[in-house]
Amino acid sequence: MNYKMIRYVMGQMLRVEGVLLLIPMMVSILYREHVAYVFAGTMCILWSIGGLLTWKRPKEIEFYAKEGMVIVAGTWLMMSICGALPFYFSGEIPSFVDCFFETVSGFTTTGSTILADIEKISNGLLFWRSFTHWIGGMGVLVFAFALIPQNNGNNMYIMKAEVPGHKVGKLVSKLSSTARILYGIYIFMTIVEVIFLYAGGMSFFDCWIHAFSTAGTGGFSSKNASIAYYNSAYIEAVISAFMILFGINFQLYYFILLKDIKGFFRSEELKYYLWIIGIATFMIALNIRHSVDGYFSALRSAGFQVASIITTTGFVTRDYEQWPFFSQGILLLLMYLGAMSGSTGGGIKTSRIILLFKDTYIGIRKMIQPNRILSTQFEGESVGNEVMRGVHVYIGLYLIILASSMMLLLYDGLDLVSTFASVSCCLNNVGPGLGLTGPVKNFSSLSDFTKIILSFDMLAGRLELFPMVVIMMPSTWKCK
Repeated sequence: MNYKMIRYVMGQMLRVEGVLLLIPMMVSILYREHVAYVFAGTMCILWSIGGLLTWKRPKEIEFYAKEGMVIVAGTWLMMSICGALPFYFSGEIPSFVDCFFETVSGFTTTGSTILADIEKISNGLLFWRSFTHWIGGMGVLVFAFALIPQNNGNNMYIMKAEVPGHKVGKLVSKLSSTARILYGIYIFMTIVEVIFLYAGGMSFFDCWIHAFSTAGTGGFSSKNASIAYYNSAYIEAVISAFMILFGINFQLYYFILLKDIKGFFRSEELKYYLWIIGIATFMIALNIRHSVDGYFSALRSAGFQVASIITTTGFVTRDYEQWPFFSQGILLLLMYLGAMSGSTGGGIKTSRIILLFKDTYIGIRKMIQPNRILSTQFEGESVGNEVMRGVHVYIGLYLIILASSMMLLLYDGLDLVSTFASVSCCLNNVGPGLGLTGPVKNFSSLSDFTKIILSFDMLAGRLELFPMVVIMMPSTWKCK
């Protein structure tokens, strides 16, 4: 275990987080808020600690998969703890556990909140709250690859541990160039959304808040009523479109840069993703048509909520707990399905579900025709045993964490519906759940113990489970 390199990279990330805090500090200064001093003090703390951790560059800079997972899990934990300091020092969220929960929810792009009255929070903290969505959406370490002094082979271990999906690859020969391309697309799409929202009459400040949350598929809003506050079909259409766009594998957008439009639409996962959105929207609209004002209103509500849940963004325009159970069931399934691999969305991912169904089908056919040679096909290629083993291990570990978390919350006294919904929405990085944590409620009534368990679930869900499990294994910390 290369402890010195782990220490060095985490120190670099503390310094990066300190720099990022400059932006909400400037927002606080613009609005003449006292929290500007809080951001300045937090920055000094992070730069001081980061400076101590990086004062000497390690001679041995090589590391492997185990160190990569430790770096990713450790960095996300550290940045969540330090990112909670402005909330705590300001006094606007008195409990540090609540501050930590809110920050973890931000960085992991979950969107679950403990705030009962969001509109009372200062603008600087509201900006930082949504900005954590944007930072965590593409990956905090992917963003900082240029600052990490090791070769691209080592960086790949970090990218595999941080980027969502069953398979991670490079767009170009250098991984640092890949990171710059991905973030260039990410920034461009965010700015375009801001322009569209501003054209729809949203205030400039709120445009950035909601664009950050949409880009990271997180769901934090500056309004208590979320997107329902605006009651605008135009704003809902814009946000719905961008939620779907940010739920697409960002590597596909590289085909557009290369002017290979056919390559973009050749993706099998993309076809399933769009078909699922269309079918789910139609089925829910048909189911709720009698409880809303006409077919257009049904399509509008269903389309927005389907886009919000499948991309695990978590914005709401309707209290879907008032919808028929059939519609709630569809949304629950979409919560588990999630967006595409390589996107900013959460969930199990569309690609894994497709592979699981296809492999199950092949397995049944082999039982009927044992002598026939069959293989699972995906994206026009035969899927190897290693990929399928990875999918099966992921699903198995996912179920273990889901069941364990539920038992811990039930032991803490939470009711069954709220327990299942809370763990599901946090592990899938969705945001709102059902019961006590429904779309028009929040997580403030839960105990500190439950919030810590759910914080672990959010981190595990965002980091594809393995990094958070690896750091808990005693064998990880052995020197060899």
